[in-house]
Amino acid sequence: ELPCFKDSIEAVTSWLQETGITVEAKLVSYHAAGSSFLPGVRSIMTSSSHTYNTVGGGKGLVDSFAGAFGEAFDQSIPQADEIIGAGETEIAGIKLVIVPNDEAYEVEIPEANAVYMHMLGHDCHSIVAGPGHADAIIANLRGYLDRGFELFLSSHYGPETRQDVETKIAYLGMLKETAAASPSAEDFRARVAEACPGYSGANYLDMTAGMFFPQ
Repeated sequence: ELPCFKDSIEAVTSWLQETGITVEAKLVSYHAAGSSFLPGVRSIMTSSSHTYNTVGGGKGLVDSFAGAFGEAFDQSIPQADEIIGAGETEIAGIKLVIVPNDEAYEVEIPEANAVYMHMLGHDCHSIVAGPGHADAIIANLRGYLDRGFELFLSSHYGPETRQDVETKIAYLGMLKETAAASPSAEDFRARVAEACPGYSGANYLDMTAGMFFPQ
């Protein structure tokens, strides 16, 4: 994913130069804003992520951020230098497995027993579009656990463990149960907030409440 705020782009670029790390490619999945980051390095997308970031939901988010943050935000989307499909590939000597989905894609790193996904976060709220979406997320996470993955990487959190994933699965189940017992979005939001003290992402909980209880 790309850094999208101009000060972050400058900071990461400086760090790469100081450490002497060479970047072979940019895997652009859910976060495509920030084409001024390493402009000479090829950008790799799937067909799904290209659509998501150029005309889909990702583009809508970029437009919203541009309106909110103005010149501090690099809203430019890089050209897809390579459109990659599902399956095995290798970049900089690292074997990867590309797993496209309806929006963008996840990346398995078999040699590290790791997987990259968009969002996880064992102690923050998630954006969940209803019971069916909760079930789909649970199935995806359970699948990675069943296959023995140990390290879980995401755009919005630090590295997480199998226990962290179990915590997130329990959270998703709790959302479904709480929604079934709640008469309204407001009641649902209050119950979930009480059940998860200290969780970050209150705005995500607001979005989830709205989707579990559409007007």
